[in-house]
Amino acid sequence: MLNSDQISLPVITPRLSKSKFLAGLQCHKRVYFEVHHPDWASPPDPSTQAMLDMGTEIGERARGRFPGGVLIGETYRQREAALAHTASVLSDATVPAIFEGAFLYDGVLVRVDILERVRGIEGEPLAWRLIEVKSSSRVKTVHLDDLAIQWYVLQGAGLNITAACLMHLNTQYVYRGDGLDLDSLFSVQDATDLVVAKGLDISSRLLPMQQAVLQTEPPPVEPGAHCHTPYECPYWAHCTREKPARWIYHLPGPLRGLTELVQQGVTTIDDIPSGVKLSVVQRRVKDNVEWISPKLKEALATVRYPVHHLDFETIMPGIPCYPDTKPYEPIPVQWSNHIEDEPGRWRHQDFLHNEASDPREALTAQLLESLGTEGSICVYSPYEQSILERLAERYPSIRPEVKRVICRLWDLFPVIRDHYYHPAFGGSYSIKAVLPAVVPSLDYGDLAIQEGGVAAQEYYRMVFKETDWVTRDSIRIALLEYCKRDTLAMVELRRGLGEKAG
Repeated sequence: MLNSDQISLPVITPRLSKSKFLAGLQCHKRVYFEVHHPDWASPPDPSTQAMLDMGTEIGERARGRFPGGVLIGETYRQREAALAHTASVLSDATVPAIFEGAFLYDGVLVRVDILERVRGIEGEPLAWRLIEVKSSSRVKTVHLDDLAIQWYVLQGAGLNITAACLMHLNTQYVYRGDGLDLDSLFSVQDATDLVVAKGLDISSRLLPMQQAVLQTEPPPVEPGAHCHTPYECPYWAHCTREKPARWIYHLPGPLRGLTELVQQGVTTIDDIPSGVKLSVVQRRVKDNVEWISPKLKEALATVRYPVHHLDFETIMPGIPCYPDTKPYEPIPVQWSNHIEDEPGRWRHQDFLHNEASDPREALTAQLLESLGTEGSICVYSPYEQSILERLAERYPSIRPEVKRVICRLWDLFPVIRDHYYHPAFGGSYSIKAVLPAVVPSLDYGDLAIQEGGVAAQEYYRMVFKETDWVTRDSIRIALLEYCKRDTLAMVELRRGLGEKAG
């Protein structure tokens, strides 16, 4: 009878994916969780999900540049079927390109966005060009890691890869309204030399990842700055759930020497030595007390009545949908204006374009009528000014009027940043952090839409995708309520700060 020491167990090589390999480059604990506990990850927030959805749409559009290409439609759960389908298409000489091809080598399964057949001289071996599609407008370092693992797997699987390319949006392309020119919309950059120069040794990086996921416990990696580079780790909340509320990594902004402080045993913001150089915001977070500048009242008094409170909502489609626009160009589709004629007496006006046509001309005309010619126009960032400047450039006939509007802008953000702080801000001066601290009775929790990225996503769905009029109308109402809350927030913030200033 054999004892346990004599039993030979098969060596199990964990199967990783491209995304898991990239996760492992960031942190071995993360790749362990990706394999064993994916349910512990925080779901993407609405803005991130909107970006992911846009990336999917851009990837699908990119295939249009390769007519005759074949899509490997099996899902990521149908691995064996996807591998078999890919193998059969590879052998078909009439197929010019393969989309989402599945390849397996050294325990890593990758799905390749586009694999383009290279037509060489007769007698030369069959070759392919690897193309990774990105929704960004430029090449990033992490993209090279993405290409490197795919190159490694494809070559290991026996393919002759002649080039590794990145395909991304060309932000200089102008859509004229008569059909997308995909050759101009997308730029293809040969990144082969960059991938080689990066010198990422895949096999030496891969082995410790595979060993890590074979363990019964996750690697003992402490959360830190690496959790946010190159992307926010979805396991951040899980890994930090037992950290103190004033944990040192909750300090906003970069801090030189943070790693050294942690190594010295500094674990909370309160423990940071007094001699450490902090930014103004970091110092306020460390002090953890309400602070009111003696000049707050003076700063608030610089507005002129009637005070308008203006907020735009915009969409930034990667694939342009209006004539004479570029990828990711911000297009205003909605505005809200709370008009305070005198202290404590205000009225509200708004605009929402609910058709698929270009909203800018009608939006601008009604906005100028609402803003009139008198009074300050309260905003909460330079964003409204940038939108107005684009509108002035777009419509020369009304440019002088728009320029006069710009001269009346009064930004509440620097007033709060320079003259008031509350511990509930947590180091953030976003209006959603500031509002509940200054005006506890008012926040965004009761709204169907609570964030600008979601508003943009829902507007796009309402105008370009949704066909049910009941759903369209519910989105319309939610959009109006969200934008209205942004401008009401500015009214109430001015009032609340005025009370604090005395």
